[in-house]
Formats: sequence, structure tokens, C-alpha cells
Amino acid sequence: MNEQKLYQGAKWVRSLFRNKQVNFSLKLIFVLLLGYALYRQTIGKDNFSEILATFQQQLRMEYIYFLALAIVLMPVNWLLETIKWKTLVDHIEKVPLLRAFKGVFAGVALSIFTPNRIGEYGGRILVVKPENNIKTVVATIVGSFSQLVVLLVMGMLGMTYFIYLKMDADIMVQYGIGFSSMLITVLLVFFYLNVDLIIPIFNRLPLFNRLVKHIGILKTYSSKTLTIVLGFSLIRYLVYSIQYFLLLQFFGIDLSILQGLASIATIFLIQTSIPLPPISGLLVRGEVALHVWGYFQINELSILAATFSLWFINVILPALFGMIFILNVNVLKSLGYEETTD
Repeated sequence: MNEQKLYQGAKWVRSLFRNKQVNFSLKLIFVLLLGYALYRQTIGKDNFSEILATFQQQLRMEYIYFLALAIVLMPVNWLLETIKWKTLVDHIEKVPLLRAFKGVFAGVALSIFTPNRIGEYGGRILVVKPENNIKTVVATIVGSFSQLVVLLVMGMLGMTYFIYLKMDADIMVQYGIGFSSMLITVLLVFFYLNVDLIIPIFNRLPLFNRLVKHIGILKTYSSKTLTIVLGFSLIRYLVYSIQYFLLLQFFGIDLSILQGLASIATIFLIQTSIPLPPISGLLVRGEVALHVWGYFQINELSILAATFSLWFINVILPALFGMIFILNVNVLKSLGYEETTD
């Protein structure tokens, strides 16, 4: 009797998810959440009018090419991320580049209102077969880990130089930070190139041993593949950093390339340790930027404008493209549920 009730309950849940209205409702909720997030971080910002005025003031011929180049680098940034992700996902199923690009943008759109950008996983599974969803999440985690390795390594290098440049720390402290950075770098790279070591750990945990068949995809990644992915992460990091530096130049912040990149690396390192959704995290990230750039006695409004512009170019614009894709995809079918025709 209990088994029959469970069967009936499961059947009812599955029939619910087959309803076309659920598909529509999910998309409506997504649009509302995205719209609210965009409003909060643009028009709803307390200093949005001041940032907009600063932006308009800098729109002169001698500054405009910095902004133009930063915008041009946006698709390059996300193309690198797409190729990196496709390199990992191709071990699961072959995904065309354009479709992979749409999945990455859909992930950006969902990440706008999710903590620590976990919405990226939800967006990317929309472009693979339902039976490969969990494996795709595992592949995405590997790609995120490669980017995290680059962020931490470059951040530690940048912070070491920043401390030497601006904080007048004791020489032994500087040596200690430098040695610690090298040690952490070696450990990070080792664990990244041996990600399959996690499989035996999951196999021994009762709650996760069922996932081993999906995590087994890690065994298919050779050191060569992982190194290539790490290389794409590094190039993407450099593109993103250059975008930030160009926007600083656009807003009239004059820094040497070495000072700029070291400070940017320090900002990214600190921001990486703040697990906040972009809807509230942008404010905190702005405060981090103000603190770091404060050592150079730079105008605060210009710093906030550069930080906001970087976020707008690399998050908002791709999110709008991702929204269009999500609105045109059968979400339930992508998750393994077919719609009925009634």
C-alpha cells in the first residue's frame, strides 16, 4: 500500500513537471529575478547618477578608445571561457561551439542572483543531454577550479609586489609571504593536475558514493588536457585584468602597467574570498577596490565607475544574451522532462 502511494506521488510530481505552464512559470520567475537584480545594481544604486555623469564626462576622443577596446575584449573573454569549458565537456559529449557559447551566457544570466555564481552550472546543463547533466556539472567544476588556481596564484604574486610597493612591510614579512605564495602555488597546481584523487574519497563516503559513476569523468582528463585548460584560464585572467586596466585609463586613473596589474591581482584575490551573489557582492567588491586603490590616492568616484563598468561589460551584457537563450529553450526538456502536447 505504501509503495503504491509512493508510486502515485512520484507519478503526480512527474506529471506536474511535464506541464507547459511550469516551463512558462520558471522562465517568468527567472526574468523577474534577473530584472530585479539588474535594477538593484544599475538604476537602484545610490550613486548611479554620479557614476553615469562621470562616464559621460570621460566620453572624449582621447579616452574613448580605452573604453572601446575594453568592450571589444568582452567576447574574447567569454570565448576563452567557452573554449575552456568545451574542452572539458567534449569528454562527455560533443557540443558545438555556438551552442556552448549560449550555455555559458545562460550560466552568466542565472549567476546574477545566485550565491557564489552557482547559477553558472544550471545554465550550462541546458545545452547537453539530460543524462549528462551531473557529469557536465563535474566538468564545469574542474574548469572553475582551474580559474581559481590562476586567480589565487596571480593574486598572491600581485599582492606580494603590492605589499612591497605600498605597505612598507618588514623584509622578513615580504620573504615569508613570497615563500608561502610559492608553496601554495605548488600545492594548488599539484591538486589541480591530479583532480582524479578525489574519486576514492567520494567512494568511501556513504552520502556521495552514488556520484562516483559521474565523477569518474575525472579519470579521462589527462595532464595535457588539464594543462591546456589551465592555459586558457591564464589567458582569460590576463584579458580580464587588461579590461580593468583599460577602464581605469578611461576614467583618467594614470598608473604604470605593473602597478595597475599588481593592484588588480590583489583586488581579485580578496574578492575571490567573498562568496556573495553579484546582486549584493558588487557593493562589497567596490569597497575592496576603494581600499586597494586608496593607497594611490585616486578619486573614489572614478574607482567605483571603473569597477561598475567592468561588471556591466563582462556580466550584464552577456547575461542579456543568456536571457534570450533561456527564454527560447525548453527548460524542462533540458532537465530530462518531456512536455505533453495537451
